[in-house]
Amino acid sequence: MSNHSEPTSGASELRPDDGSRRSFMKQAGGILGLALAPPFISQAERLTAFSKTVEGVSAMRLNVNGTVRTIQAEPRVTLLDALREYLDLTGTKKGCDHGQCGACTVHIDGRRVNSCLTLAVMNQGKEITTIEGLAKGEDLHPMQEAFIKHDGFQCGYCTPGQIMSGVACVREGHANSEAEIREYMSGNLCRCGAYPNIVAAVREVAGKGKV
Repeated sequence: MSNHSEPTSGASELRPDDGSRRSFMKQAGGILGLALAPPFISQAERLTAFSKTVEGVSAMRLNVNGTVRTIQAEPRVTLLDALREYLDLTGTKKGCDHGQCGACTVHIDGRRVNSCLTLAVMNQGKEITTIEGLAKGEDLHPMQEAFIKHDGFQCGYCTPGQIMSGVACVREGHANSEAEIREYMSGNLCRCGAYPNIVAAVREVAGKGKV
């Protein structure tokens, strides 16, 4: 008797044909590619990738630091890029570009906003204040003076955003204690670790009631 058995018809039916196998591999490869894609795209690029492509430029009128400025830009341009690239207001910094570090903080109608997360076109007709608009001529804003007094910075890259958030924190009434200041300033990161001095600066300005 032979020890070899012939394959049954059922076994051949269980094997996927070449076309199905190639289709499966393509789908698996696509999913793996998405999973391994580096998360280093900016918020503006992410918005563009998941929306229809907007072509052409249009005129935008932005009220920045009390002066109305007109720029020609695409509707998808963020407020951060409009300030830095179109208006040369480079005090507002581009850090993470994902709304996580606070370096790009500005005031819009008196409220603090991460300018990397809002489009310039959406802020027409609103009052936009950047770090350049805090001082009155040669007179620094009290928060700027406090940061210098308490040495609230090291490399200085995050400082404009820290100061803008500090001013808003006091105005919002969230600077009644060091713990409260730390909580409401937690959206602004300092890689140099100058947090105790930043808190001291905000606390002093809050105590004087000058914002």
